[in-house]
Amino acid sequence: MRFVQAMTMAAIVATLLCVPVGAVLAVLASMFLDVPVQSVLTFGGALHLVAGLLAWWTVAFVAAVVYAVFAMPEP
Repeated sequence: MRFVQAMTMAAIVATLLCVPVGAVLAVLASMFLDVPVQSVLTFGGALHLVAGLLAWWTVAFVAAVVYAVFAMPEP
């Protein structure tokens, strides 16, 4: 049951944080590194826009799973 709870918590956190954090990272990369925003979202044009957003969500999900496993105490 703990596995299901950790995955649910990670999915919620990744979904809530993906858009705002991704937007901030894309704007900062655009401003300071002179990289177009679409290039950040599509991993340099290697992926379609939807696939790139899914890949960024997956990156956020993996990080959130690690957080959830360490943040949730054992029963």
